[in-house]
Amino acid sequence: MTDPIELDDAALRAWSLPQPSHDDDKEARGRVLVIAGSAEMPGAAVLAGEAALRAGAGKLVVGTAATVAAVVAHQLPEARVVALPEDEDGGLCPAGVERLDKLLAQTGSVLVGPGMVAGTSTIRLVQALLGRLNGQPVLLDAAAMDVVRESSKASLPFSCNVGMTPHAGEMAHLSGEDKKTIESTPGDRACIAAKTWGAVVALKGGCTWLAAPDGRLWRHTRGNPGLATSGSGDVLAGLVAGLMARGAPVEQALAWGVALHARAAERLAARVGPLGFLARELSAEVPALMAALT
Repeated sequence: MTDPIELDDAALRAWSLPQPSHDDDKEARGRVLVIAGSAEMPGAAVLAGEAALRAGAGKLVVGTAATVAAVVAHQLPEARVVALPEDEDGGLCPAGVERLDKLLAQTGSVLVGPGMVAGTSTIRLVQALLGRLNGQPVLLDAAAMDVVRESSKASLPFSCNVGMTPHAGEMAHLSGEDKKTIESTPGDRACIAAKTWGAVVALKGGCTWLAAPDGRLWRHTRGNPGLATSGSGDVLAGLVAGLMARGAPVEQALAWGVALHARAAERLAARVGPLGFLARELSAEVPALMAALT
């Protein structure tokens, strides 16, 4: 394992995000497609979609369960919302990807997974989606990451630009390793997963380890316990997708997303208290933080 790069303020400033020119329109800042949510968790699509816009994406499309599409559209007036068919278990039907075909051609980045029902339907939907991408980066989050458990050796590593955001429990589930082993050597486990899956992997925790398939490794240590709250991961995923839509490579979008997420929590902790702030409050802190670090 190579020595990790510390993702402090100096490292972020030296790794500046793509910036729009003065006369760029919203198309130039990229369209992000968020496939997320379910009847029981429609808020995940809302949290991720808003975060993508707060990260600077120009346009937002949300594909979500048909039963909650109207609710999501009401909460995200800035977004185009596409109602996707569900199966009897509440998962999104793989055939629903066909409704997104024309949109994919104009999409700068894709996020899939927040708030979706774990199961075969989600795995098949992700497989169908990956087969339709034309070089766009995609972030797999939550239940969407299960695709690596079902993929054959012939389909791994991924042939497209993929990022993943597991915490230690999810990494244990995906890799078949013991959670305690992962927690004792997180940098090593992140590197192995990144090389095996061909994805940039952000192993989330009090210290987050970010590994690329080529062996590059980063470490981020800031944040506070208040981030361990419902919906926090959905916000992080949306931030990363929004940065990718702007043109940031997957590893840079994950690095900046993790850093902005943690710094937003620090601001809220100072103003509200170390515990009790809400995930939906994080995104509003991000634009000022980006400006300060740029």
